[in-house]
Amino acid sequence: MESYVKNTIKDKVAQIEFFSSASNSLGSEALEQLREMIKTCASDVNVQVIHLKSAGEKVFCAGASFDELLAIKELDEAKRFFMGFAKVINEIRRCGKIVLTTVQGKAVGGGVGIAAASDYVFATESAAVKLSELSIGIGPFVIEPAITRKIGLSNMTSLALNANQWKSATWAQTSGLFHEVEADLDQLNQKSDALLKQLVSYHPQALAEMKKAMWQNTDHWDILLEERAAISGELVLSEATIEALTQFKRK
Repeated sequence: MESYVKNTIKDKVAQIEFFSSASNSLGSEALEQLREMIKTCASDVNVQVIHLKSAGEKVFCAGASFDELLAIKELDEAKRFFMGFAKVINEIRRCGKIVLTTVQGKAVGGGVGIAAASDYVFATESAAVKLSELSIGIGPFVIEPAITRKIGLSNMTSLALNANQWKSATWAQTSGLFHEVEADLDQLNQKSDALLKQLVSYHPQALAEMKKAMWQNTDHWDILLEERAAISGELVLSEATIEALTQFKRK
């Protein structure tokens, strides 16, 4: 299958789904499509709730596309790439609609960031999480504010510094990253569908005001995440990072 990002609207729910053959990793084009779809849904009167998901069963999102990272040669290009994740997170933040995300499998790096930026997250028991960025010479700088906001600085530190260690879905739920963890994909779908139906029954303005309340004190993120993207952009061009990425791809 070819990579895609698609949006289907039904019964006031916009279902945005992404897929790539490389474990649902995200490149610049896919990130821009995600951002644009979320922005469009924000102003669509036919949409009351956004359901964000990926295709498949084993992996929710493997983070950034390593192929694209290795192809970056210039600093401006590197910053633009990491701004892709920054823009998706900020679009979720600014969106006046509740974003419910279902994490059906493992999440790494930027995938953890997207889950953290979501307003409500269902996951399966197989949805382990990992921030591997330090192990490849960069760091989870762009996604850190979203993750720390959800799980606190201590848990963020544990996740980031143990870059080769998977944390279980139970750990993620206890930490506050996931709101509910289900036994399997069928239960995940049943529970998330039930909450989506409940959410669309609420007063739209009440939901919009609730969204504002949940995201208070984050207006500075437009500037903050751009600064973080610049840091990641510089690091990804270093010899050490290029070597680490190359070795990782050979595994």
